Amino acid sequence: MANPPTTLSSSLIFLVLLAHAALLAAALLHPADFLSLQAISKSLRDTPGSSFLASWDFTSDPCGFPGVSCDSSSPYRRVHVLSLGDPRASAPGLTGRLDPAIGNLSSLTDLAILPGRVFGRIPQSLSQLKNLRFLAAARNFLSGGIPADLGLLRKLQTLDLSYNRLTGPLPRAVGSLPLLSNLVLCHNQLSGPVPPFLSQTLTRIDLKHNELSGPIPPAYLPPSLQYLWLSSNRLSGPVDRLLSRLTNLSQLDLSMNQFTGPIPGQVFNYPITTLHLQRNAFSGPVRPAAPVAITTVDLSYNRLSGEMSPELSTVESLYLNNNRFTGQVPRSFVDQLLDSSIRVLYLQHNFLTGIEIDATEKIPVRSSLCLQYNCMVPPAQSHCPSRAGRWKSRPAGQCRAHGGGAK
Repeated sequence: MANPPTTLSSSLIFLVLLAHAALLAAALLHPADFLSLQAISKSLRDTPGSSFLASWDFTSDPCGFPGVSCDSSSPYRRVHVLSLGDPRASAPGLTGRLDPAIGNLSSLTDLAILPGRVFGRIPQSLSQLKNLRFLAAARNFLSGGIPADLGLLRKLQTLDLSYNRLTGPLPRAVGSLPLLSNLVLCHNQLSGPVPPFLSQTLTRIDLKHNELSGPIPPAYLPPSLQYLWLSSNRLSGPVDRLLSRLTNLSQLDLSMNQFTGPIPGQVFNYPITTLHLQRNAFSGPVRPAAPVAITTVDLSYNRLSGEMSPELSTVESLYLNNNRFTGQVPRSFVDQLLDSSIRVLYLQHNFLTGIEIDATEKIPVRSSLCLQYNCMVPPAQSHCPSRAGRWKSRPAGQCRAHGGGAK
């Protein structure tokens, strides 16, 4: 007959061992994630001064590695956040290539490759990360195209691949991401058209300093946008209908493109702090509906015409130079200059015929007025930047052709 106490003890030991095994399994990282982290660590290395990957000791729990966070899934834990590189400002960063094994981290929600010298192509395998919400790899040396398969990441909210060497088009599939809220692809070499964006929660688009070209139809950008930066591309066509829809903008920079047509007056009353539309081919008059509360407005180097609107005299820094404005400078601008409310008023290289200011009215030293190369002799208090040239007034023949003479 079996000894009851011995049987009880054996059962108890078995239960303890079983519970211990369950706890051990619950603390273990999933084998696929373990192998992926190993592959990632072999394809990257620390640059001189960095010790980020040197601290990854695979004889210990990878969930405790710097930059790695795991969830508490059962029976194995899974990596859900991976931040590759030292997050401290000016840290030396990592170099090497991104291993395709990164796509096997199937529970990943956040992936960041911090600034460094990571090079090569973006792995196609990233499209396997169906739970990914945040993807950032800014300020590295990534090259090649943006994989169209990133459009399969239907939960993605932030995509930041700025300051790399990416080429080719911006895939339409990226524009179709339904939850995208932040798109930052500036300072690359992307070319081709801007695709339509379907997300109705998109708040920021930063595509400046690329080689994008062509028009942007009005329906391509959602009204939810608050920040739109498209400067230094080759974009063209009218934007008046497009801008009229974007009533939530707080920052707008379309400078250094080839946009044409009028500037809608309501843009000047958006809740924006800076408006940069310089160095395009905008034409026609500028007619804000009310006094403009924007701090800086730069409309220089366009083809704008007509008389200056007094509603612009409330702008602190106003650049209207190198256009085709005509007529007298309204007295409201002089009053604001004398009151130091206007800090910069650049009106050079237009067809203006006069300004109501005399020698007894002194413009404050901290305010700048430039009226060079207009259809008038500029007042002595007009101080211009060197790039305005040496000619004080336009030739009389040019002024007569625009309906005015030098005064």
